[in-house]
Amino acid sequence: MSRKISIVLIGLAGGLVMGPVQAQDCNAAGTVGTAGSASAGGTSASTLGTAGACVTDEGTTPSIGSGGSAASADGKAQSRTDVNENSNNLKARSKAQAMDHGTFSKSQTKTSVKGDELQSRTRTMSHVPGEKPAKSTTSRKIILPEQ
Repeated sequence: MSRKISIVLIGLAGGLVMGPVQAQDCNAAGTVGTAGSASAGGTSASTLGTAGACVTDEGTTPSIGSGGSAASADGKAQSRTDVNENSNNLKARSKAQAMDHGTFSKSQTKTSVKGDELQSRTRTMSHVPGEKPAKSTTSRKIILPEQ
């Protein structure tokens, strides 16, 4: 029996800060995160995402992390993480999927920091042919208090 395993990939990105920022220097701060796993037969897939932000008088410093992994006893497995950043938005997406002769498991996490809003959502699904798919969704969202 061959075993295929994909490695956890983690993407991190964040805004630039001039000098260290300590927790007590934040006027407002928050973190959010979700994670999930799915398994069926000889397959499994897991993803996670977390984001944080510190608001100071000079602006907001965001951070984000995301990753995923998948494994299959006799099929194929793949995982992918993308992190995108622009002037007002920081996003990460991780996807993991494993397949084995019609049986599959998959997980996807999307996490973002946009202004004062931090959000993360994880969706998982597993399926064995002839059975009803198992699905799950977990969402978290916070809005940082105004200055």
